[in-house]
Amino acid sequence: MSVSTFEELTKGKKPERSLLEPLKKSGGRNNAGRISVRHRGGGHKRMYRIIDWKRDKIGVPARVVSIEYDPNRTARIALLQYSDGEKRYIIAPVGLKEGARVSSGPEAELSPGNTLALKDIPTGTVIHNIELKPGRGGQMCRSAGGSAQLMAKDGDWAQVRLPSGEVRRVLVVCMATIGQVGNTEHGTLSLGKAGRSRHLGIRPTVRGSVMNPRDHPHGGGEGKAPVGGQPKTKWGKLAYGKKTRRNKNTDRFIVRKRGSK
Repeated sequence: MSVSTFEELTKGKKPERSLLEPLKKSGGRNNAGRISVRHRGGGHKRMYRIIDWKRDKIGVPARVVSIEYDPNRTARIALLQYSDGEKRYIIAPVGLKEGARVSSGPEAELSPGNTLALKDIPTGTVIHNIELKPGRGGQMCRSAGGSAQLMAKDGDWAQVRLPSGEVRRVLVVCMATIGQVGNTEHGTLSLGKAGRSRHLGIRPTVRGSVMNPRDHPHGGGEGKAPVGGQPKTKWGKLAYGKKTRRNKNTDRFIVRKRGSK
């Protein structure tokens, strides 16, 4: 079992109450009360932290008050206090410290935590929290250790290489934040025991091979019977290898697909 060091967090700092919201759990059930996603339920009670994905306070400088833990995401969050007194949470990038100054807009410096339009960022820069539509707020590269790279700019479009290896076209007026998302060691953590999964709201998973034939395509047989054909889900759908992408409307934005050579 391994745990985070939490050394980057501000000691003794409680969450900003004005930026908290109650978080209701579904337990994997839909509006009819039926389980639509298996293996979810329980877990520690949480409050949701309202994150500023848009970074739309253009030209208003802010100071980092604290770096805090967020139970709802893998990344750490930073509490900003703007010069007009307003407070907002953002995703904390690598290198952002308590007391640092951040801003957004075309006049902002190219330092971690500052947000600019892609047209104002030099090619080759490492970025995160990237917008897909102008003004909608960042949607790509928001988890711990995540980052993209601005590869090229051509007219109204920029090419961004995502963590999956996919190269995607994004409008140059879309905003992005400089730097890599913090808490880069998250991917190396080992939960180590079942209880830590339960704290996260993840319930046990039963292997299909130990079920009966009526309960799973892998079930039945004497001893550990081999699985016939490709691995399948409980409902007979292919579990691995089958392409599930259905949004053909955005295929025109993909310059190079992930996994392609």
